[in-house]
Amino acid sequence: MKANAETPDSSSAADTFKWIIAFALLAAAVVGNYLYGELSVVIRAAGVVVLIASALGVAATTMKGKAAITFARESRVEVRKVVWPTRQETMQTSFIVLAVCIVMALALWGIDGIMVRLIAFVTGI
Repeated sequence: MKANAETPDSSSAADTFKWIIAFALLAAAVVGNYLYGELSVVIRAAGVVVLIASALGVAATTMKGKAAITFARESRVEVRKVVWPTRQETMQTSFIVLAVCIVMALALWGIDGIMVRLIAFVTGI
């Protein structure tokens, strides 16, 4: 169990304020890009990148932001543990899936054709 020195209310209020700041920075990126459309694309792109990076930095200081960063780090560690298939295994599996899809498509096409003929026979069309 984690021991937290802050009270939940003060942390929640601070986090709410930080989220408001982060969304304001994102809104400033969108509005600024629109309002300064006559400027060079490079300058506008740099401004948008800086504002988005600032918003992510502010969001990373919140409780949910810290949890997301921890989750990303743990996910990265888990991905390193995965035993990836070889190229040959991948190709064989892909061909098996392709063959099964073709067989199933042909089977469904045949069943559909039979059903159409049966319904035409029964209805007399």
